Amino acid sequence: QVKLTESGGGLAPAGGSLRLSCVASGRTFRPETMKWFRQAPGKEREFVAVIYWGTGNTYYAVSVQDRFIISRDNVKNTLYLQMNSLKPEDTGVYYCYSNYTWGQGTQVTVSS
Repeated sequence: QVKLTESGGGLAPAGGSLRLSCVASGRTFRPETMKWFRQAPGKEREFVAVIYWGTGNTYYAVSVQDRFIISRDNVKNTLYLQMNSLKPEDTGVYYCYSNYTWGQGTQVTVSS
């Protein structure tokens, strides 16, 4: 069983930056992809970004394109999300996801 643990959330001003991490622990970890999702209060969980673990190819939601960067460290089994030029609408709980497993989430709050 793989466990995903996010960290790095917090409070940031509009225009600021935060870096989220997601560590995968447990049995041998060989995902095809890892993804970030987020859920704002009162809204459904939405896709943010995906990275193909082997190739490093990435894709983003339009709302975060050119502001967020997803990356991974294969040795550390860690997924990252560098969030720049933050907006109040980026506020929410951010989750990492892989192989039918969700992390517990980390809160991101962007003040206007």
